[in-house]
Amino acid sequence: QVQLVESGGGLVQAGGSLRLSCATSGRTFSEYRTAWFRQPPGKERVFVARISMSGYSIAYADFVKGRFTISRDNANNTVYLQMNSLKPEDTGVYYCAAGRSASSRTGDYDYWGQGTQVTVSS
Repeated sequence: QVQLVESGGGLVQAGGSLRLSCATSGRTFSEYRTAWFRQPPGKERVFVARISMSGYSIAYADFVKGRFTISRDNANNTVYLQMNSLKPEDTGVYYCAAGRSASSRTGDYDYWGQGTQVTVSS
């Protein structure tokens, strides 16, 4: 089993940056693909980015390409999401997830963190 704990969220002005971290526990973390999703207020949870076990295969949602960077450190069981050039529409709760499929669908991920709030002011 994998447990995920997000951190790094907060309030930032438009154009600013944040780095989210997802600390994981469990000896099998390196066997899982990991992803970030976000849920804007009153909306459904949507895919943001995912990364393979090795870290070499990465995918992003179109609306974050060029601004966000996902990475992972298997030695420290941590996944990161560097977010630059933030926009008010990036506001939402950001969730870390782990699963075995290269997927953008929430249902394909087996483990989820509790989420961290990101608020971008205009």
